[in-house]
Amino acid sequence: MEDKEKIYYKRGTEELKMKNIRAHKLVQEFNNINVESFERKEEILKELFGTVGENPSIEHNFHCDLGDNIHVGDHFYAGYNCTILDMAEVKIGNNCMIGPNVGIYTAGHSIQPKDRNKSGYAIPIHIGDNVWIGGSCTILPGITIGDNSIVAAGSVVTKDVPSNSVVAGNPAKIIKSIEN
Repeated sequence: MEDKEKIYYKRGTEELKMKNIRAHKLVQEFNNINVESFERKEEILKELFGTVGENPSIEHNFHCDLGDNIHVGDHFYAGYNCTILDMAEVKIGNNCMIGPNVGIYTAGHSIQPKDRNKSGYAIPIHIGDNVWIGGSCTILPGITIGDNSIVAAGSVVTKDVPSNSVVAGNPAKIIKSIEN
């Protein structure tokens, strides 16, 4: 696994506070909009996220930190209760499906207790094309999930997932390869 660059941040700065408020307002509107307002939902995602491909779909009760660090490809789907902590960039490829109750977390904090709550770090996450992440999974900072892979429901991904793999468990381990 390659070393991935940590991005350090301080909580409570005016800039971070304003970005967070912007994102929370958009997320609040998104989560409270009429379920049949497909066009407005897509408009909100395009305003919230850094980039959005064609035909995005996210179910109710979505949450994120900033939004503008999230980049999703074409035909992206996320189930209910998806949380993406995007203090660093989260890139998700085309034709990806995310099950309900999934957490994608770029953020972390010092193991030292002094001032742990005042600052943190974040490491980018990259999810390739045609990836399926099952319900109740956790994707930790710095993870790369290769194209065509599956993360089985309930898994905690602590290491990179190679392309064309099925991983499962806590911590997630490769349980089989996918033949193309």
